[in-house]
Amino acid sequence: MTEPSTTRTGTGPAPTPAPARRRPVVAALMLGMGLAAIDGTIVSTAVPQIVGDLGGLSVFSWLFSGYLLAVTVTLPVYGKLSDTFGRKPVLVAGVVLFLVGSLLCAAAWDMASLIAFRVVQGLGGGALQGTVQTIAADLYPLKERPKIQARLSSVWAASAVAGPAAGGLLAGYADWRWIFLINLPVGLVALWLICRYLVEPWRAEAEVRAGVRTRARAGARAEARRTEPRARVRIDWAGALCVFATGALLLTALVQGGVAWPWLSAPSLGLLGGAAVLGAVTVLVERRAAEPIIPGWVWRRRTIAAVNLALGALGLLMVAPTVFLPTYAQSVLGLGPIAAGFVLSVMTLSWPLSAALSNRVYTRIGFRLTAILGMSGALVVLLAFPLLPFPGEPWQPALLMLLLGAALGLFQLPLMVGVQSTVPYEERGTTTASVLFCRQVGQSVGAAVFGAVANGVLAARLGGDGDLDTLARSLDSPESLPPATTDALRRAVDAAVDYVYLGAAGAAALALLALLTLAPRRFPVLGEGTGRED
Repeated sequence: MTEPSTTRTGTGPAPTPAPARRRPVVAALMLGMGLAAIDGTIVSTAVPQIVGDLGGLSVFSWLFSGYLLAVTVTLPVYGKLSDTFGRKPVLVAGVVLFLVGSLLCAAAWDMASLIAFRVVQGLGGGALQGTVQTIAADLYPLKERPKIQARLSSVWAASAVAGPAAGGLLAGYADWRWIFLINLPVGLVALWLICRYLVEPWRAEAEVRAGVRTRARAGARAEARRTEPRARVRIDWAGALCVFATGALLLTALVQGGVAWPWLSAPSLGLLGGAAVLGAVTVLVERRAAEPIIPGWVWRRRTIAAVNLALGALGLLMVAPTVFLPTYAQSVLGLGPIAAGFVLSVMTLSWPLSAALSNRVYTRIGFRLTAILGMSGALVVLLAFPLLPFPGEPWQPALLMLLLGAALGLFQLPLMVGVQSTVPYEERGTTTASVLFCRQVGQSVGAAVFGAVANGVLAARLGGDGDLDTLARSLDSPESLPPATTDALRRAVDAAVDYVYLGAAGAAALALLALLTLAPRRFPVLGEGTGRED
């Protein structure tokens, strides 16, 4: 294998569970990841029923925004806590919090209460997303890690396809509250498997290694600190609060700007200004903290910084297919919602397959070159989208999405596996959380930027202040419009989505730039169970 040629040796490999004991843990991880993955798609199809029952049409978007905010801003906190106290307590707490939130959502009496309880769900979802990915890296040695990552990718793929169908069935034939109640049996099974089968023998080994390195650096003082009771570990609660508040203000500005209020209005400027001030305060607090929530080494180490930026760019470009492609398929191609969903879902079929096979590539040419190869392919696909004919055939964008999924599977998994392999156990949770945090922020930035781009193109084409959502709704009933007007509107939507895909291609170029300029030629992979010195 190419990458381990730079492996540093240490105190020997940390123990890993036997395959028989790993299976129920993997099942629990897949169930836990499934809870977080299906949540957004299953709720989206039931919005009409929820609004019809509870009201609150003007604020229903916060059902998704509130959940996204809670997940994103808690990722760094959970990552640090999992490194400090272990993965198991954090994952158990996350599952419990998610299930409590689900139960409360099912009992909601109005839209305000449902939004508040969705935030509670999101607080648990942040622990699920980050900790599941970290435990997956703990369970398997480097050469086997693509197996579990591919399984987790398949969970996301299955959720993207099954979520809307399940949500529609439950909302149409039962009651929308069952969308949240169905989480309870699934989550309880996952919780039982975690409590029964998940042990962390590698944690004890990691603590011994950390003690050895600490004594070597600081002598008797470090030895005294190492022997302190676990209860005396200090938590950077001030840093956690600052990270939470900064992320909440920034993401609220990005999610609601241009939707609930204009970009240059007082709310947007106030939120962005407040986020900037709190960001500066966060930096000062984290520099002084003994155990910061977001340590400085996350950005000082070239490999982690490059992967953070590259996957942030991935989150940015993913907005084009996931948000704008369904609108394109319905408004331009004239497809129904189910057929439009299929055009997008083909990407979720090729992504996990490509990810599962990526280890055959990166074991030969390395993590960095494999990711560069994958993103280069994605760049070509994104640039090809604006060249599609108008109105075109549904198989044409579907083929491009199939190729895009294959390219991104070759990009994301090698970077995730690679960056997790450059850090020891006691830093893996923080590293994984930083990567996922950057991707989530990238998605929020992409939704704001590309939404503004699409609406700007529509306004220029139609000579007014049009927006994509309103235009798409008017094209749902084309028979009510003159043929010339319908054609002009469809061409305007086509042009707007073309520009969004060009913007996504720019994000792909940024990801390539980060890998080419920041990432080392060889990821500094650690020997299984070894530590590193800064």
